[in-house]
Amino acid sequence: MIEINQLYSLDKTIAALLFYAKTYPWEVLGELSNYIVSLGPQLDPSLFEQRGEDIWVARDAVIAPTAYLSGPLIIDMGAEVRHCAFIRGSVIVGKGAVVGNSTELKNSLLFDLVQVPHYNYVGDSVLGYKAHFGAGVITSNVKGDKSLVVVKAEGQLFPTGRKKVGAMAGDYAEVGCNSVLNPGTIIGRHGRIYPLCSVRGFVPENHLLKSDGTCTVCL
Repeated sequence: MIEINQLYSLDKTIAALLFYAKTYPWEVLGELSNYIVSLGPQLDPSLFEQRGEDIWVARDAVIAPTAYLSGPLIIDMGAEVRHCAFIRGSVIVGKGAVVGNSTELKNSLLFDLVQVPHYNYVGDSVLGYKAHFGAGVITSNVKGDKSLVVVKAEGQLFPTGRKKVGAMAGDYAEVGCNSVLNPGTIIGRHGRIYPLCSVRGFVPENHLLKSDGTCTVCL
């Protein structure tokens, strides 16, 4: 349950073609920057404006004047980027998504209607349709020993070949406040995480991970 088609609705992102011929979501991370640079000039100029080198922002998006935007970057229609958000580049922010105050994004793809609204860090991650992070949730994207990230799921090991991999959160994933998603964490569709959790490995679809480490089917 960790393959792209098991985690994400590809009709809910401007970046659907990025996933073509790939199996696992972390495989898009190395191509995200070039994809944005290629897609940006093709966007309808009546709907998007170019705001700098390799930066395209939907004309109806709401961008706080204090937000920092660095390319390559696409911010899709109806998105909101709030006070002091820090977008470091190689990022796609989906339609209607919310990037909150002091939230930092780097080399990440946010599907439509994602919310990372308060003091979040999202690095080298893919967040599915309507995924929501509570205040203070962060994705830890580098292991302490700096070795390559290996995803552990379904009793198997999946080498990513990458030193930096954050979290792959499926559609409707819900992560409670001040939780840490350790490198290579996978959250299935409708997966839920209690506040104050340190999450490793795989949370299956429709399961709830509690702060004591138990994982049960959502009722």
